[in-house]
Amino acid sequence: MTAFALSDSRAMLGRNLRRMRHAPGLFVITMTMPVTMLLFFGYVFGSAMVVADGGGYRAYLVPGLLVATAVNGVMTAMLASAQDYQRGVMDRFRTLPMSRFAIPAGQTASDVLLAALGLVPLVLCGLAIGWRIEGGPAAAVGAFALLLLFRLATAWTGHYLGLLVGTEEAAGQLGAATFMLPLLSNAYVPTDGMPGWLRTVAEWNPISAVVTACRDLFGNGGPAADASWPVAHPVLASVGWCVLLLAVFVPLTVRRYGRDSA
Repeated sequence: MTAFALSDSRAMLGRNLRRMRHAPGLFVITMTMPVTMLLFFGYVFGSAMVVADGGGYRAYLVPGLLVATAVNGVMTAMLASAQDYQRGVMDRFRTLPMSRFAIPAGQTASDVLLAALGLVPLVLCGLAIGWRIEGGPAAAVGAFALLLLFRLATAWTGHYLGLLVGTEEAAGQLGAATFMLPLLSNAYVPTDGMPGWLRTVAEWNPISAVVTACRDLFGNGGPAADASWPVAHPVLASVGWCVLLLAVFVPLTVRRYGRDSA
C-alpha cells in the first residue's frame, strides 16, 4: 500500500467518523442494541435453556452475542456503501484524485473502530449478569483481536454487497436477511441437539468457529468431542475464514468500485 493510499484512507476514516456526529441515534442504537439482545435472550429464553458446561446460559450467550455483533459489519457496511452509491457521493469521490482502495478502506476502518466501542457496553453488561473471563489476559486479548478481525472481514464483505445491489432499499432487505446467519450457528444454542445435516451446516458456518474460538479463549468452555473440523480447531479455522473473506472481498470491492467508475 502506498503513502498516497494511506493518506486517502485516513481522510475517508475521518469523514466517516465525523459523519457519525450527525447520526447520534444510529450511534446510540449501535451501543445499546447488543445489550438489549443480551437481556432479552438471556432472561426470556435463558430459563428454558440448558448448556452442558460453563456458567449457565447467560455466560454461554455472551461470546455468541459478541460474535453476532461482529457479523453486523455486513449489514452496516452494506447500507453505508449503498447509501453513498445511490446518493451520488461516490461519483463525487471519483472526480477527485483519490486511491480506489481508500474509500472502502476508510469506511471499514471506521466501522471496526465503532464496533470496538460497541463491545464495551456488551462486555460490561455481560460481567454484570454473571459472565466471567476465565482464561488468561493474553487469551482474552486474543479473543477481542479475533472479534475485530472478523468484523473487518465482514465489513469488507458488506461493502462489496452494497456496491453490488446499489440501492438503500435492496441493501436494507438483504441486510435484514443477515440476521439469520447467527441463528444458523452455535451463537445462541448448542449444535449437538440439531439434526445431523443441520448440525453440519451450522458447524461449517464461519460464525460457529469464531464463537467457539472466543469461548475457548475466554475460558467459557471448548468444542464438543464430535464436532466438525472448524469447530474442533476453532482458532485456526476462525483465522482461516477471516483471511479467506478478506482475500476474496477486498480485491472484489476495489475492482467493483473501479469498474463502476470507468
